[in-house]
Amino acid sequence: MNYLTVENISKSYGEVVLFENLSFSVHKDQKIAFVAKNGTGKTSILNILSGDDEADSGNVIYRKDIKVAFLSQDPKFDKNLTVEETIFASDNPILKVIHNYEQALLNPEDTEAYQKAFEAMEQHNAWDFETQYKQILFQLKLDNLNQKVALLSGGQKKRLSLANALINKPDLLILDEPTNHLDLEMIEWLEAFFAKENITLFMVTHDRYFLERVCNEIIELDAGQLYTYKGNYSYYLEKKEERKERENIEAGKTKQLFKKELEWMRRQPKARTTKSKSRIDDFFEIKHKAHQRRKEHQVQLELNMERLGSKILEFHKVSKAFKDKVILKSFDYTFKKGERVGIIGKNGTGKSTFLNILTQTSQPDAGKVVKGETVKFGYYTQNGITIKPEQKVIDVIKEFGDYIPLKKGKQISAQQLLERFLFSRKKQYDFVEKLSGGERKRLYLCTVLIQNPNFLILDEPTNDLDIVTLNVLEEFLLDFPGCIIVVSHDRYFMDKIIDHLFVFKGEGNIEDFPGNYSDYRVYEDSQPTISKTTDDKKDKTAWKENKASKLSYNEEKELKNIESKLKSLAYDKKQLEDKFLNPDLTQDQINKLSEELQSIIDTIETKEERWFELSEKLEN
Repeated sequence: MNYLTVENISKSYGEVVLFENLSFSVHKDQKIAFVAKNGTGKTSILNILSGDDEADSGNVIYRKDIKVAFLSQDPKFDKNLTVEETIFASDNPILKVIHNYEQALLNPEDTEAYQKAFEAMEQHNAWDFETQYKQILFQLKLDNLNQKVALLSGGQKKRLSLANALINKPDLLILDEPTNHLDLEMIEWLEAFFAKENITLFMVTHDRYFLERVCNEIIELDAGQLYTYKGNYSYYLEKKEERKERENIEAGKTKQLFKKELEWMRRQPKARTTKSKSRIDDFFEIKHKAHQRRKEHQVQLELNMERLGSKILEFHKVSKAFKDKVILKSFDYTFKKGERVGIIGKNGTGKSTFLNILTQTSQPDAGKVVKGETVKFGYYTQNGITIKPEQKVIDVIKEFGDYIPLKKGKQISAQQLLERFLFSRKKQYDFVEKLSGGERKRLYLCTVLIQNPNFLILDEPTNDLDIVTLNVLEEFLLDFPGCIIVVSHDRYFMDKIIDHLFVFKGEGNIEDFPGNYSDYRVYEDSQPTISKTTDDKKDKTAWKENKASKLSYNEEKELKNIESKLKSLAYDKKQLEDKFLNPDLTQDQINKLSEELQSIIDTIETKEERWFELSEKLEN
């Protein structure tokens, strides 16, 4: 079943042509990733699909009566609403049923309104839906439902937009970098969610493990042409390499033919026959093909960075807290030459604060950080680059340096470094304000690297970078002889670059794990799971979510319903108990109410016993 058809769309900005005559389609149950270099129009295509922009030509056609949801990089909300009000502001009828029920719970005197709301919950089977949407909010760390949208951070707004999209269960979900602003735990949960939910996806993402585990088709925009690969990321890499080999063979043949035709052209007299004119036209077409060169770069460098001394960086009993929130607690560590450390942990556990203390832009509450005299930091932060009006790309990088020295007296100039990071000579003389978000991040990386640091600190360097740029950056970092610290939610990137991990557990606890991220996941999965306390509703929800695979489908469904049922029964019990306060009750009325109350108590006990029975099954 065809959900979306894109026919011959084109887009230009002035003289800059982003793409021309692109056509593709999205069918039911496809999970498609759209892959392209930064600056080639990925975001523009998503904006055209969402209606936020228009193509210069062509058509975008959606199937009638399908529900479509969009996740953008910059979601728009009513800032005056709370998180919960934003969720309930959608057109989803079941959400309205749940909202009415929760409002009825707030007004226990209106028994008629409660009964009506309760029956609507039963009629629409909304108990399951209520449990699921609360689990989605919990997994995306949107716990404070009464918080105003105006007070949310950019990352929280992105997660709220994602939650809204998932809760409303669209037929087609279009996503722009869905893993940005998610920690590793959230990303892995989202992977599992997409694996079990029947949602058709069309997404732009640089997260290669996410591509591998979620997508079943990849569409690549390369040099203005679309290529489709019916498989995941591994399949895409394999088939793309085969395509490139075929193109290289074809390019070699074309160049030979070009040389032959060039000799013929030079021998031609000025007067040309119709036959020779046709051949001349063919010649120019061949010439065009022969001069199409793929601008791909492999970094193989021998960097001649400033020498690191015997003392590099030392932490001595370092502690840091913000009021009651402990970030570091008597942390000791001595960095060695060539160390490559990855930092992982949930959002809010203090990863960025740790980097600020490390670079001495923030001071610890106790202890000290000792930096070696020869250490020269290169710090890539999440803040990005400050753009000056009418400044060109090449001018930006030359503010920080003219070249990077290599061994044997060689060097990489600022222009050559920009070329390695996919800025053509022509692009280097563009104004910075014309660059896409990903291109600006690329330029920022170059400004850090041109300073020739010997200790690189990279805080989420992969955000907004395309896969081609990530490969270039990875190759550069693999050649880098100094120390590297990386905070990233990009598991593929971490696996390729780092040797061991600092795992931020929260409450100031940091575990030094001797391996990369995949090693850590294998290790964690091999450990016996510790059940979380069941008297806390959130912990209980998370525990059930993690353990649901040990139950049958019907048992899992039953377990999800029990909490909502118990909530309703508790309300009914309170309503009956309040009726006993009426001094005018007759003995028969008291007996009748007592029977009803006992029936509710028995039902509550039965359901609680069943809940513990299922919980015990999960634990064993």
